[in-house]
Amino acid sequence: MATKEWSGVHPQAIVDPSARVADNVTVGPWSYIGPDVEIGEGTEIMSHVVIKGPAKIGRNNRIFQFSSVGEECQDKKYAGEPTTLVIGDDNIIRENCTVHRGTVQDRGETRIGNGNLLMAYVHVAHDCLIGDNTILANCATLAGHVSVGDFAILGGGTMVHQFCHIGTHSMSAGGSIVLKDIPAYIMASGQSAQPFGMNVEGLRRRGFSKEVLLILRRAYKVIYRQGLTTEQAVVELEKAYSDIPEVQPLIDSLRGADRGIIR
Repeated sequence: MATKEWSGVHPQAIVDPSARVADNVTVGPWSYIGPDVEIGEGTEIMSHVVIKGPAKIGRNNRIFQFSSVGEECQDKKYAGEPTTLVIGDDNIIRENCTVHRGTVQDRGETRIGNGNLLMAYVHVAHDCLIGDNTILANCATLAGHVSVGDFAILGGGTMVHQFCHIGTHSMSAGGSIVLKDIPAYIMASGQSAQPFGMNVEGLRRRGFSKEVLLILRRAYKVIYRQGLTTEQAVVELEKAYSDIPEVQPLIDSLRGADRGIIR
């Protein structure tokens, strides 16, 4: 690990001596890396980026100009506790994104997985949990305690209420306001967001077979076309599709929907 004397750090950048920065990390001019920050190999920090800790950032990430990463949260209950931000590998964080640390009222940690794309002006609030290979388009906004499943896509300007869960492989249209959970595989749109079928094209691109897509369409009808409660739909899906592993993420997202699901 190296500090600001290493040649990959621009002389007009400020890197706290206690920060742990891998030898092949680049830090652009006028960026600030604070104490209690760890940055892994191959990560590129552009100019005018602020990274504060405690924060751990993995390998081969790219963080673009004017982003604020690891700042304390916008929660009035926050009283300076040493909460953390953890970011995995191969993420792209574009211009003007804000990613805040967690709070002790929750897990004390905000976490972003691997291979995600956060487009310009995305906000990730305290205690959010983002999986792998997601896309948050321009100006998507996550309130506190939101979770986003693997391969989910949030269209530009999507706003997600606190404590909501965005299911794996789901998708929201631009400008959606999400007030309840979006189950796995579902397409959502509107203010507030409503379901508009399965994300069939996205699933097809990710290698789901025709047979599985047909089953997921049938599962959608169980949830949304038979007048069942969420609990009743879970029972029906477990009886009909317990041997289909691709249905399990959908069942799990229904079972864990404390705020209810979009309808």
